[in-house]
Amino acid sequence: MWTSWASSSSRRSRRSRASRVPSPAPLSTSRIRFRWAPVLLAPLALLPAACGDGAVEVPVPHPDAATRRLCEGLRLPAKVHGQSLRDTKPDSQLTAAWGSPAIALRCGVPIPAALRQTSELVDINGISWFGQPVDRPVTWTAVGRQAYVEVTVPAKYRPAGDVLIELTPAIKATIPAKPEGQI
Repeated sequence: MWTSWASSSSRRSRRSRASRVPSPAPLSTSRIRFRWAPVLLAPLALLPAACGDGAVEVPVPHPDAATRRLCEGLRLPAKVHGQSLRDTKPDSQLTAAWGSPAIALRCGVPIPAALRQTSELVDINGISWFGQPVDRPVTWTAVGRQAYVEVTVPAKYRPAGDVLIELTPAIKATIPAKPEGQI
């Protein structure tokens, strides 16, 4: 049932009189409006950032034309690890992001500088992933493919393997493997 502010105020006043507790002095609405507005509205200004509504800044890689075509064909899921797909800025078919903090994907990145033939890789459903930094990976790169795909997974979404499992089918379906032995 809907109750107007005035009627609930009247009930409150009657209860106050019945309990013999003096009611507070009326406040000036203009004083409330201007004095408390910054305090009351400040959390609302943070709401879009906290909810992840704005576009996420993800640097766009600059691959060659063949790699760009492969990456543009990548069909990514609408949700990863329960997080919805977000816009990226600058807008590019080579980048994607989910959630807040953002799980960020970049397709067509250069080969990771630290990657060696002897580097430890994690194999997830037929895709080899190279994690950096080695002691506690945050950024994972799908290697052994004709395009390198980099995924940054914030600590909030641990274990990172769950995120990589969800992205593996799209990468596997779109970006062909390199010949055996090539990373």
